[in-house]
Amino acid sequence: MPPSRSKIETLRLHGHRLDMIDQRVLPAEFRVESCTDAAQVAAAIRNMVVRGAPAIGVAAAYGVALEAVRQQDQSPKEFKSALERAIALLSASRPTAVNLSWALKKMSDKWHAVRHQSPSHIAQVLLDYAQTIHRDDIAINQRLGSHGEKYLNDGARVLTHCNAGALATAGHGTALGVIRSAVQAGKRLSVIADETRPFLQGARLTAWEMVQEGIPVTLITDNMAGHLMAQGEIDAVIVGADRVAANGDVANKIGTYMVAVLAHRHGIPFYVACPLSTIDMSIASGADIPIEERSAEEVTGFRDARWAAQGVSVRHPAFDVTPAALVSGLMTEKGVLLSPDHARLAAFLGQ
Repeated sequence: MPPSRSKIETLRLHGHRLDMIDQRVLPAEFRVESCTDAAQVAAAIRNMVVRGAPAIGVAAAYGVALEAVRQQDQSPKEFKSALERAIALLSASRPTAVNLSWALKKMSDKWHAVRHQSPSHIAQVLLDYAQTIHRDDIAINQRLGSHGEKYLNDGARVLTHCNAGALATAGHGTALGVIRSAVQAGKRLSVIADETRPFLQGARLTAWEMVQEGIPVTLITDNMAGHLMAQGEIDAVIVGADRVAANGDVANKIGTYMVAVLAHRHGIPFYVACPLSTIDMSIASGADIPIEERSAEEVTGFRDARWAAQGVSVRHPAFDVTPAALVSGLMTEKGVLLSPDHARLAAFLGQ
């Protein structure tokens, strides 16, 4: 059954099985995809059954744990080799979102802390720890939302690009989490959702989430944002992030940079809602963030429909980079960092 209006569970653990809402088929169909090992989780991440940087990280953590459970009757040597293969497989599933590598490092560190224990004991420790990462993600998003909602006025019309809601996280959401928190605080907000070509995360997922919860939402095509800004119909922009570089540059779904430029031109605040785990201080700037290139088929058509000419060349970068100079603030679980740059970000993180 579809989730209730009040709670969307992107991922749910049932014993030794991970169930995930299949985001490829929403909203036409509500379907759950189940995984019991690392290979299945990696495929679900790569094929976008699950997507959104925080959700990918949580799924990867479960992928390691499920593989440990599957291999727990092996010898310690075989168990170690299997877990190393699982981590490598999961790591290669998608390159841009830093939460993936963050979660895998957390799981790897936890494994090595108990590596002298029996495989069955390690498996249980890893399964418990993946659940902790899951719970922590929800709590982090709720704290992020409570900080961020203070920057939205009652009656604000908020544009968002892609889907950074409950479906992109373990729950509550980042960009949509800020909106949820504002509504819970009694503010009357409305959402303007870019459709977000080519995977249509805004049209299919953001709109679906807002309709489920009764939050007013208007869907527009990606090339309408500038017109609405010029007409004074947008008060703020909030997006999520897949990686934030040390200088404050932000990698997010392709088209985000375009929205940020338009917001800057019209004097509209442009906020990025991101957990601290999305900030990668090892990357100097956005120029160093790896940008995933996805298949041409996702651009030339959708599902069984094709609208592009056979034989046409296609570029499909799945993400772009918004320079820090265009970012009004980073909304995190620690607070909101306005006008981020390297010095401010390092101080904010205590580095």
